[in-house]
Amino acid sequence: MKKRRIKVLVVDDSAVFRALLTDILESDPQLKVVAGAEDPYEARELIKKLKPDVLTLDVEMPRMDGVQFLRNLMRLHPLPVVMLSTLTQHKADVTLASLEIGAVDYLPKPTKNLQSELESYREVLIEKVKMAAKANLTAHAEIMSGPSYSKIDISAQRFDASLVDVIAIGASTGGTEALKVLLKNMPAKMPPIVITQHIKAVFSKSFADRLNRESALHVEELTNKQSPLIPGRVYVAPGDKHIEVIKKGQRFYCRQNDGDPVLRHKPSVDVMFQSVVKAAGGRAVGILLTGMGRDGADGMKAMHTAGAVTLAQDELTSVVWGMPRVAIEMGAATHVMPLKKITPFLVEMFYHS
Repeated sequence: MKKRRIKVLVVDDSAVFRALLTDILESDPQLKVVAGAEDPYEARELIKKLKPDVLTLDVEMPRMDGVQFLRNLMRLHPLPVVMLSTLTQHKADVTLASLEIGAVDYLPKPTKNLQSELESYREVLIEKVKMAAKANLTAHAEIMSGPSYSKIDISAQRFDASLVDVIAIGASTGGTEALKVLLKNMPAKMPPIVITQHIKAVFSKSFADRLNRESALHVEELTNKQSPLIPGRVYVAPGDKHIEVIKKGQRFYCRQNDGDPVLRHKPSVDVMFQSVVKAAGGRAVGILLTGMGRDGADGMKAMHTAGAVTLAQDELTSVVWGMPRVAIEMGAATHVMPLKKITPFLVEMFYHS
């Protein structure tokens, strides 16, 4: 039986860019662009008429901006959405807000009409649209409903991280909101945490700042080439550098690594996890959250083999169950659990009566 093509609605005020996106998407036999809309009002009518599976949505448009349209869409008629934006700091903040509202993923618009760049852009856009069509929108709605547990009372408990030197967390699609949920109710006293989230460089500082506002922990983008790991601090990989953990004498540090992409990713979760194995061996915790692909699975397997505690997010609460699934299938996860159970699990690891 012939497989039904994924129906895509392209929403952008530029006729030239709508035509470009249509050509790119329809070059894949699994995708069909059912229409293009020049503003959200036209898009609203086309959604009712054509029932698309996925939308590509420009961040800024006349009459109603893409974020306000997305907010209305997620409230009234939730659909998988890939946001498209030019790479500026202001639009980075807007794009992160879009992910919070419910967009599955984002993609910067190409900056140059070069054949080499367009070929790379084509590959990534098609991959993201296909992934969005399979995304678990229910998981995002559950994430945004808030924690399913009360903030844990640790006032009469003793903090003990004597067996763990570092917690390493990897995430991709859906991870910006999953990480916010994970850190939101963590106590201020925890082992040092390093994070690799697949994100563009222009977004990573805004992303770290958002996490910092939501958490009792101090969250920062790793802007120095090297920084000591301090308990109660969270270090986020820059969007264009790997992050590694190293040990010098009895002290641990995180550092930037400007090496090649791994599995097309820079920063790479695998690079971070593998460095944790070398630096801390089994005295670590590795966590792999929602995301497309398999980045982090091999590194988590190495952590598991070294004796570290490893956790993978389960399918029901993952927006895209790719990276955790591969790790689980490899036998790399000590525990598989819903997102909202990970924080209580960690608190119980480090706080005792």
